[in-house]
Amino acid sequence: MKARISHLLRNFLNIALFAGVSTSALAADKPNIIFILTDDLGFNQVGAYGNTPIKTPNLDQMASNGIRFDQAYSGNTVCSPSRVSLFTGRDGRYMANNSNTVELNHKDITLAHVLKYADYDTTLIGKYSIGQQMGVTDPLAMGFDTWYGMYSILEGHRQYPQILWRDGQKIRIKENEGGRKGAYAQRLFTDEAISYIKQARENPFFMMLTYSSPHAELGVPEQFSEQYQLSEKPYHGMTGGTPADKYAAYYPEPVEQPNAVLAGMVSALDHYVGEILDTLEQQGQLDNTIIIFTSDNGPHDEGGADPEFFQASAPYKGQKRDLYDGGIHVPMILQWPEKIKQGRIDNTPWAFADVLPTLADIADVNLNMVPRVSTNGVSIKGLLSDKPTPMQERILYWEFSKQVGDPNSGIIGDTYQAARKGDWKAVRYGFDAPLELYNIIADPNESKNLAKDHSELAEQFLQLFEQYK
Repeated sequence: MKARISHLLRNFLNIALFAGVSTSALAADKPNIIFILTDDLGFNQVGAYGNTPIKTPNLDQMASNGIRFDQAYSGNTVCSPSRVSLFTGRDGRYMANNSNTVELNHKDITLAHVLKYADYDTTLIGKYSIGQQMGVTDPLAMGFDTWYGMYSILEGHRQYPQILWRDGQKIRIKENEGGRKGAYAQRLFTDEAISYIKQARENPFFMMLTYSSPHAELGVPEQFSEQYQLSEKPYHGMTGGTPADKYAAYYPEPVEQPNAVLAGMVSALDHYVGEILDTLEQQGQLDNTIIIFTSDNGPHDEGGADPEFFQASAPYKGQKRDLYDGGIHVPMILQWPEKIKQGRIDNTPWAFADVLPTLADIADVNLNMVPRVSTNGVSIKGLLSDKPTPMQERILYWEFSKQVGDPNSGIIGDTYQAARKGDWKAVRYGFDAPLELYNIIADPNESKNLAKDHSELAEQFLQLFEQYK
């Protein structure tokens, strides 16, 4: 009789746990998740991806230990729509606004909201810039328990900011007042991340660590730039009182060695990632922590940056603000020691919209049970092991509404479209422009337009573009 009662009690407790009466025990087995998002880092600016003079030993080691995704894409070719795609799990087909003016809507359900259904502690550290209604679309309203960093998009233009924010409260960075450069933003973000990792907690954590580098302005502590001796063209900014270079009004300070500084900015990020990995190991949390490293779009040419010098998008064509692959094809490295024991290269095409359903899948959150969630992404969880499950072929889609004149004018001009299915990529630079068709695997530089040679396939892409324009 006692054995039967014990059996019934055990069954009841199991049912109670899975019904959500108590989830702490279940949550304790779930992996921590750290999503590291850099700003305007090109595909070929990480050593693991090819031929670059930039030194990134920690990221290269991550790629050797985990998965180097060679066919991964951002959500867009500029910051804001790419980040909204990442946060909400929607690609350009589901986005109401595909320009750099877009922000989160108060009704949006983000990946942080979703992970709260699995008892995750959530934090955002770094650049935000996609929800500027305090209490409505700020990080705390969008599912994050805590938040530290930059609020507006223009704040993200400064490597030595005079203000940052913590949970909606403005913080003076006195070390950077009066023209001083005493506190580097990426250093501050890394210190905050390390402090967060070290905190005692019962639940697993989800950290969005959104560095605002190597976006312009160009700036980095000398310890990172002085190792580089490169061919240089000085950037003059506003030294004459008027713009002397492209985007100088946004980035007014001159830079004598812009190539060395930009290379140093990337090496600094690599160094900070190494510190985070070391902290996880010291805390005994490395094995069951998923670390994802990527960029929000392709490389920029602002404030003295020279993507051509670094071949920053190679082997792809274009850069930031292009829908050729150079603007959206990004480095994507994932490490998860508990599940991925053998490093490998994966060539599955996927994009930012897939992150939310993937994290939900990992955390055992049924998206059908999450009110108002709206995603057309697909989980790639099946790829995250040493015996990956191949994914079905599908269509990836991007749309970018370019602003007229000044890139931040707010006046929308032409809208570009791009889509990929298997090895094929289509691009249309304007609703009235001709469709271009490329075999992106055989021709990564998108140099040979095959639309006339494959008219039936081109027509299929054209119908897709017409449907969603």
